[in-house]
Amino acid sequence: MIKRILMDKLREQCFKGKVILLVGARQVGKTTLLKDLVESINVDTAWFNADESDVLNEFAAANTSTRLLQVIGANTQLAIIDEAQQIPDIGSKLKLLYDTKPELQIIATGSSAFDLLNRTGEPLTGRKRTYHLYSISYKELVDDTNILEARRMLETRLIFGSYPEVVTHPGHEKEALLEIANSYLYKDILKLDGIRKAGQLEKLLQALSFQVGNEVNYHELSKTIGNIDSATVEKYLDLLEKTYVIYKLPALSRNMRNEIKKGKKYYFYDTGIRNVLISNYAPMEMRFDKGALWENFLLSERIKMNQYALSTPNTYFWRTHDQAEIDYIEEMDGTLNAFEIKWKESKVKFPKSFLEAYPNNRTQLINFENFEEFVGVSQ
Repeated sequence: MIKRILMDKLREQCFKGKVILLVGARQVGKTTLLKDLVESINVDTAWFNADESDVLNEFAAANTSTRLLQVIGANTQLAIIDEAQQIPDIGSKLKLLYDTKPELQIIATGSSAFDLLNRTGEPLTGRKRTYHLYSISYKELVDDTNILEARRMLETRLIFGSYPEVVTHPGHEKEALLEIANSYLYKDILKLDGIRKAGQLEKLLQALSFQVGNEVNYHELSKTIGNIDSATVEKYLDLLEKTYVIYKLPALSRNMRNEIKKGKKYYFYDTGIRNVLISNYAPMEMRFDKGALWENFLLSERIKMNQYALSTPNTYFWRTHDQAEIDYIEEMDGTLNAFEIKWKESKVKFPKSFLEAYPNNRTQLINFENFEEFVGVSQ
């Protein structure tokens, strides 16, 4: 069993007077993590899954503190509500439980950040702690085995991704990945805003898969997909972000007249999902897209590292109209850290225009030889 970085953080946060929200894509291991947590703290626990109709109906009908406590159980010390975003008015119900029985530890999980965080936001102001769980990180793999074994498996992770079901079934990665993509990828998205056109979503994701590392234009995507306008493309991309399939990297624009001001790039949280969408499982030496795949992998690992460390830098790419470009920039405490990401290259020249426009900031090349520190593995 691979120990998740969030395990210790969740254990420390339990019974500290806050509702815990655990959000992340389906199948990234939220339930398994909480089972391990329950086993480690050994208290009277009640577990509910709002995907089950009877659970959903009971919570939906419980509008008083008395009824909610009857649903939870009088002796329950820890209440876990899986897929809590399914429950109508979940934020107010959690607040009612919190105010009525403050000694009760509530953990609510969700695979849609849009639904769960929006529906709990205002009612739980000052009463919650939110944690994000992702597919297994490279650091978690190193901690579970060793750095040599993690490096040996690196290409497998690049191609098949790091969902727990994929990682724990060596030799059957493709089957596990296909099951995740076919059964879970669109499950929450198709419940939002009455969207029923899975075919358009799949075409959109395939188009994004081929554009990883490149700027995206909503109008161009709509033409590529066909029978969809740019406003709908933008809406679908927003929903894909909120269900943890993709994330957006905006352009940095501060000082220079010819900087790209409204550019954006999209990446996949898990490279396996990206590859399954285009049915490309070729090894790295045979791939035309190895640079984009490597960049996507490292940026996703960087997100995991920052989120688990509760670090929240502003993140960007940078480009000018004359094609000077930097892959990735973090802004923290007024300082810019600029990174060029390469698969094997050992030298890179940062654009003079960037160095002049943003002096006294840091630049670094990240490649196969030094990437571990970039993703949180101590050197």
